[in-house]
Amino acid sequence: MTKIKGFTSRIVHHDRLQGFADGPVHAPIYNSVPFAYATTAELVAVFQGRASGHAYARQSTPTTDSLQSLISAAEHGIGTLVFATGMAAISGTLLALMQRGDHLIASRFLFGNTHSLLTTLANFGIEVTLVDATDCANVSAARQANTRLVFVETIANPGTQIASLDEIGQWCAQQKLLFIVDNTITSPYLFNPKNVQAGLIVNSLSKYFGGHGTVLGGAITDTGHYDWTDYPNIFPAYRQGDAHKWGLTQIKKKALRDMGGTLSSDGAYQLAVGAETIALRMDRACANATALATLLEQNDKVEAVYYPGLASHPQHDRAQRWFRSFGAILSFDLKAPYDCANLLDDMALVINATHLGDNRTLALPMASTIFFEMGADGRAALGIGDRMIRCSVGIEDTEDLVSCFAQALARLTP
Repeated sequence: MTKIKGFTSRIVHHDRLQGFADGPVHAPIYNSVPFAYATTAELVAVFQGRASGHAYARQSTPTTDSLQSLISAAEHGIGTLVFATGMAAISGTLLALMQRGDHLIASRFLFGNTHSLLTTLANFGIEVTLVDATDCANVSAARQANTRLVFVETIANPGTQIASLDEIGQWCAQQKLLFIVDNTITSPYLFNPKNVQAGLIVNSLSKYFGGHGTVLGGAITDTGHYDWTDYPNIFPAYRQGDAHKWGLTQIKKKALRDMGGTLSSDGAYQLAVGAETIALRMDRACANATALATLLEQNDKVEAVYYPGLASHPQHDRAQRWFRSFGAILSFDLKAPYDCANLLDDMALVINATHLGDNRTLALPMASTIFFEMGADGRAALGIGDRMIRCSVGIEDTEDLVSCFAQALARLTP
């Protein structure tokens, strides 16, 4: 068979090439919780990892396995685990791999819930240092003897800062540290973190993979770059067989089996179907975001626009080098004394909602919603002002979307 090279071609034809009985185009939904074996020896072999198979749906089903295979293909990884949400994927992975007394370095420009999670980890005796990861020197300076890993996002939410991904990846490889990259905002269609030496890749499947705002999910993909023999926290029971599999094995046993952040087969099915159009949706949403950012930057009621596609963005050159396009997330600050709510409530085409990667354009004020718990000082450290609005740009007709913003801004009064 001719090798399938294109991103969409590989995803669209993935399920039907998995060899399911009767040739379904989509992976069937397996809703069984237990899985039976003809002999006790076969079941024991699955439990002990000597044979492939499914022991219990909390860890895997044929449907979730198929989705994992699809994500691995998209991210060029050697294996993937899926979870009930993106936050379950992040929290499960960190708790499975880290111990009391360990230290991690993370970008201070993080999704609000991820930032909150790291605060929780500190309560369990895991040290966390937040740095400005747009400069690798800040990451290097935070290195301690007990540092185990570095965690960054590709494009930060909501400020759209872009970490020094290539330099951090090279430095982590030299230091034998695990490099984890959250690829949610870019998706594997726009960027492959494997190209910057990431060892593990995070994706919130709820966002651009699913695309339709109908299902939650998360994933961890191992790129094969990291040598797990260098990681001190792998339990002896999992230090057997192919060392490339040690990390995912421990995450599967601890984060899925023990902690139970499991994605259902129904959810996996919806995500796989949604993923078929990710390239088409991203192309349209990114084009819309570029047009909208250009409009906003030229408007005299807007103080600043944060979007990597603008030449004024401090990491614009990085975005040009690394990403297929500039993403569909943008933020902007209104000038004083204009009020965020007055603008948002006047736009019929824009939905007041918190989510990313939806087909519909969503927007909300940052200071009074997602980052409210952080307090004014914490928001100021992240560059989040009281008049910042974040937009997750959808796939509406560009003219309609741009006109909606232009007319609402024209009507906006103090």
